[in-house]
Parts: sequence; C-alpha cells; structure tokens
Amino acid sequence: METSTPPQSNARRLARLGRQRFVEGLSAGLPGLDAELQEFTAHLMGLTATQRVMQERRDLWMRYQQFHAAWVAGAARALGDALSSLASTRSAALSAGLSVGGLELLSDDVVENRILASRIGLSVGEQAGAAFDAVRQHIQHLEGEEPGERDILRPEVLALRLVDPWVASGLLRSDLQALLEPLQRGLGALVLSRYQDLVAFFEQHGVRPDSDLRSRVRRTGGSTVQAPLGGPSPGADGARGISSGAGGSSREGLRGGSQPAGQGGPPGAAAGFAGTQAAAYGTPMARARQRAQGVMGRLHRMLVQPAVAAFSASGAGRMPGGAPATAVAPASAALQQALAAQRLEADSFYRSSEVATLVMDYHSPAAVVQVVGAVRERAAEFKAKASTPGEKAIIEVVALMFQSILSEDRIPPAMRVWFARLQVPVLRVALAEPEFFSDVAHPARQLIDRMGGVVLGFDTAAIQGSALEAEVRRVVQVIEQYPETGQRVFQLVLAEFESFLSRFLTAPQATSRIVTVAQQVEQKETMAIQYTIELRNLLRDMPVREEIRNFLFKTWAEVLALSAVRSGAQHADTAAFKRAATDLVWAASAKPQRAERAQVIQSLPALLQRLRQGLALLGVTGAPQDAHIKVLTDTLADAFLSRTASIPQAHIDAMARRLDHLEDYMSDATLGEMPLDADYLEMMLGIDASSIHVAADNGTAVDDAALEWAGELQLGDWFTLDHNGASAQVQYAWHSERRQLHFFAAPDGTSYLLQLRRMAAYLRAGLLVPQEEEALTMRATREALAKIDANPERLLG
Repeated sequence: METSTPPQSNARRLARLGRQRFVEGLSAGLPGLDAELQEFTAHLMGLTATQRVMQERRDLWMRYQQFHAAWVAGAARALGDALSSLASTRSAALSAGLSVGGLELLSDDVVENRILASRIGLSVGEQAGAAFDAVRQHIQHLEGEEPGERDILRPEVLALRLVDPWVASGLLRSDLQALLEPLQRGLGALVLSRYQDLVAFFEQHGVRPDSDLRSRVRRTGGSTVQAPLGGPSPGADGARGISSGAGGSSREGLRGGSQPAGQGGPPGAAAGFAGTQAAAYGTPMARARQRAQGVMGRLHRMLVQPAVAAFSASGAGRMPGGAPATAVAPASAALQQALAAQRLEADSFYRSSEVATLVMDYHSPAAVVQVVGAVRERAAEFKAKASTPGEKAIIEVVALMFQSILSEDRIPPAMRVWFARLQVPVLRVALAEPEFFSDVAHPARQLIDRMGGVVLGFDTAAIQGSALEAEVRRVVQVIEQYPETGQRVFQLVLAEFESFLSRFLTAPQATSRIVTVAQQVEQKETMAIQYTIELRNLLRDMPVREEIRNFLFKTWAEVLALSAVRSGAQHADTAAFKRAATDLVWAASAKPQRAERAQVIQSLPALLQRLRQGLALLGVTGAPQDAHIKVLTDTLADAFLSRTASIPQAHIDAMARRLDHLEDYMSDATLGEMPLDADYLEMMLGIDASSIHVAADNGTAVDDAALEWAGELQLGDWFTLDHNGASAQVQYAWHSERRQLHFFAAPDGTSYLLQLRRMAAYLRAGLLVPQEEEALTMRATREALAKIDANPERLLG
C-alpha cells in the first residue's frame, strides 16, 4: 500500500491534535454515558429481588443521583488533564517519574482502581480492538513508535481516568462493580466511535500508514516483540505503575503490609479446616480434606529438606495441618529477569498465528500439545537461570502441576491453553509465598480449582464463544498484567469470577425465571414467619379473641408476606393489608359505646372487602373464603354484645405505627418447614412448573454433618444426580439467599430444585454424588509428587 508521511514536526503536531480531538470527543460523550447509567440504576430498582438486594439497589440509585454530576465533571477534568502530558509519549513517561531506586509502592485503593480500570480496558479493547489497531498504526506512522504505556489512546489508560474520579466523587467502588456491564457497553461504543473518528481525521490529513504486517513488529532493547492485532501491546498494561525497575517489587504496598507465613488464605482457614473435619467426618468432602492435608504435608517436607531448602523455618507460627511456618528469600536476579522476559515471549507465543489457528479448532488437541511443550521448555529455561536448589525444586513442582492440569482431557482444549498462561504468574507466587505449597485455600489454587471445576462438565462445542470462555480469558489477562502483585490479584479476580458465576449459571431465561420464583418462595415463607412473630408480640398484652389471633397468625401473616414479596413492603396494597389487620383487631374488641358500634358498622363493608382481597391473593376463593369470612363476622357480632374491657385507641394507634414500619423491627428468623412442590410454585406465583423436578423435604432424618456438607457445595461444580430412578449429570447453578433451596441444571435443559434437608439426604444416600472429590490443583500436586518419587533426580536436575 502506498504510504504518506508528513514532515516530522507536522507529524508530531498532527498526532497531538488527534489526541486532543479524541479526548474532547470522549468528554463530549460522558453525559450520554451518564444518562445510560442513570437509566440502568432506575431499571434495577424496578426488578423483583430479595428485600436486602432491593434495598441495595435503592441505595445505589440514591448515591448515583447524588454524586453522578461530580463524577462526570471529575472524569472530564481527568481527561482534560491528560492533554498536558500528550506532547509525546516520551515526555509522558518522564513526567510520570519514578520513586527512589525505581521502586513505586502503592496503596490498596490505587491498585484496586488500576485493576478495575484494566478490566474495563480489556472489555473496551474487545469491542474496539480493530479500530484501536488502526489508530495504533497511524500513531506509529506519525511518531515512529506505538502509543506508550500511559498514552490516553489506550483503553486501560482512559478507563483509569474514569475510575479514579468515580471513587473521588463519593461513589463506592462496589457501585462501579454493580454498573460495570452497562458502563463497559456504553464506554466501548463511545471509544469505538472516537477511534473511528480519529482514523478518519488522520486520513483526511493524508496519513496513510503501511499495512505490511512487518510494521506490527517493534524492537525493544534488542528483542523483537509481536504487537497485537487489537488491544494493548505486550507489556503495555500499566503494570509499570505498580512495580517499576529491574527486579523491583512493591508487594508490600499491594498487600497492605507483610503477612505472616501461612496466612495467605481466608481468615480462620486453618481452624475452620480442623473444625469441619471433626464435624463432618466420613463425608467425601472430609475425606478429600484429609487426603489434601497429607499431600500438602509431603510436599512441604520435601521442599524444606536440607538438600533442597526452598524455604527456611522461621518459627513464626504453624501452617495448616501443623507444619511449621516458613520464610523465603527473594528470587535471584537472574531468575527474576528470566521471568520478566518470559512474560513477553509467552505473549508472543500465544498470539502466534500457528497456535491461534490451532486453538480455534476446538476439537483438536494439537494446540494443547504445543502448549505442554512450552510449559516444559519454560521450566528448563528457568531452572538454568536458578541459582539455588530451592528455586529449581519450586520451578519443577509448578511445571509438573501444570503438565498434570493440561493433561486433563475433560477440560476443553481452548481452556487448557488459557490455563497454561498462568504458569509464570503462579511460579512467581510460589517463589515468593511458601504458603502456596502448604495452604489449600491459597487464592492462586482456589482460582484454578474454581475455573477448572466449572469447565470440566462442558463439551468442547458448548464452550466455544461462550461468556464463560470470555471470562476465563479476562481473568488470565488481568493476572498477566500485574506480575508483581503476588496473591492480591488472584484474590481480586477470584472474587470477580465467583460474582460472574452467580450471574452466568442463572443467565438462561428459563433458569432465571425458575430461580427468581424459588427465591420469592423462600422470601415469602421467611417473611411470613417474621410477620407472625411480630404480630404475636404486638397482640401479647391486648384482649384479642382467639379466632382473630388464629386468623392473623396463620392466614393474614401469609397475605402480608406475599404482598410484600410481590409488590414491596411499602407498596400501597401491602400498607392497606397492614391497616386491615389493625382495623380487624379494633373491630373485634368490645364496643360499649354506641358511637364505636356505629363506626364499626360503617367501616365493616370496606374491611370485609379488603379481607377478601387478601384471601384471594393467597388463592383462597369460593367456599373456603366464605368460611373464613363467616368466622370473622361471627366474632365481630359477638364483640357488639361483649361487656369486657375494650382496647384503648392509643394501643391501636401504636400497633398501626408499628405495622407501617414492621420490616425495620424484624429479627432474622430461622426458616423451618415450608411447602414446596411444583403445584405450590405454580399456585403461588402463576408460572408453569412442569419443566422442573422438585424434591421437597419429606421428613427424612438428616444428621448435622450431612447438612454441613450440603452447605459447603460450591456453585458451578458438577454432580451425578439419581432422581426417581433416572441418572443425570447436573451443575450446581444456584442457591437461595438463606440456602434453603438449591437449583441444579442438566445440559439437556432439565432442572431440579431441592430443599436443603432433602439435598443433604441425597448426598448422604449417594443419590447426589460430586463428580470431583479432589480439587484440580490437589490432584496435580499429588501427581507431581508421584513423578518426583519415581524420578527424584529431576527435582534439582
């Protein structure tokens, strides 16, 4: 293609003007993006959910209404400030500066903002990758180099200019997480349009870059790096802002101070391990824990033996299972340099046309074969650079673990390729954090186990192009972008992956509808119990007839609960039903005064009509409804003749006020028996439940250990379910807020809703069997130890 290059001074001026045009276009698009987020928060408030979730959505809407203008103004200023450092990418890098010794320590908030901005940048890059590639070529043509790591043209850099003002404006980072999808969608569209406008601007001024693929390869420090065909280039990930300087580490700034060895997992992991083992002895999960403890103990003993000395005993505590806590020296300079260089080489390898083509063929293991070879080659290269036997041993163990993971044929090939990219980040963590080899709850292990456990049940065709594949890819890319953050980045993306799973597993329309109904069933039953308790408290000292008490406790509490679930606790209908309860109590009390009796007669038709409406809401119509009303009217008639003490009006008013805000006083009731079957679901919320198998509690005795086992199951895991004589492979897709209801989905669309005690009984009876009793990394560790036992020379060879 014919190229056109303006004179050097004009070229840089044109690039500067292009950036200015780009930033001004982004700033002009912020009000539209803000409007989309306002619309989304309002839409969220209208969706039915649990009372807690609905309150959180209301709080989100209120905060956004309060602070959105400050965010838009702050984001516009931040984008405008970027123009001052855009004279050239070199001056931008110099103006950013480095701290003493080339090391920059950052707070947790700064790191979390950058990781969140990186996530947004990745999404924007996926939407606008081709357009960014065109911009990159034009900038490279004008300035002789690609956009730098801090260039505002990069998606992750401009995303940070939106994230920092978000937090500074008074909005919460959790608010941004809740609005991430509409923000990424809207920002992606905006950035794409500005990229396209920028390319058109350059071409209008005669810029015609060479489209030869050789222009995509740039040289840095004597090495050749393959630039991407869209999205950030290798190394241009903002990680320099987290850790800069050769071999430098800012892990202290990321982890909020040093952690005692052995405390890398969740608080109380070790204690919880022992307690659960004692409580659930004999369950498959408990046996798996026992095996894991043995395997981790063997591994730890191997690595601390004098011939290896990967870690030195520090006496600073105990690891899970009683192993001594350990300390570790920093990796040698040569090994650190090899790890840093390998990151760029690995990126080039995985982006190579040969591997990319193989990965696209989801039914061929050829890509995995290449990747397994690369894992082995990398291990050999790292061991050659290692300066101590301990470093060599760690490198070998990690390499063997990843060889085992990549040999798991049930994981689709494309997923195994992404898992392979975690070898270097995991090796960095293993070299720096001894607890990786002793703590089964280490975030790096948990992340691989969770992702592996979820994808194990999918066939290769189902995974291709799915949201799950995209999420695994995103997780790996985020980890690769922050090589010096230790376990912190694994913790963050693990939490994000868990959040993604909760949405992904219930995303199908049929599943979403069923779990929404099931959640409402649990919520309705919970609120009915709470309303009953509160009504009993309110009427404890009032002279109320037994018939009225029974009606309010057994029937009207159900009306209040169902209305609150369907319409909201403060909805006009729910408020009217609450007033009906107060009116009924007053009407059924003694009426010695003629004026009071006249008032009852006048208000009775409206009261009876409201009572009938409430009964109809429960599905009580016809003769059963008439029977309820007759009992009430007979009681009211008796009240006219009663000469007992009446209820003071002050007590009635106090009851009415309490009922108006009853939800504020409710305790956290324990949900016991609740009706649950297909007919009940269909009756309660008006859906056809014929497509779902319901297994409600049936009174079968279940021990506490089985109940605890049921409570430990993880979403996304796969099971074999034997229900009514038919066996099916199912995935654990959802549980209700109080974990009383549990939903399993089969690949053929069949679904199963199990109540807690029934599910525990199925687990104990072997009717619900986990397909994996051993975590992926634990199996990989065990197989690595087996190979080392058979060939110990390889450990230090």
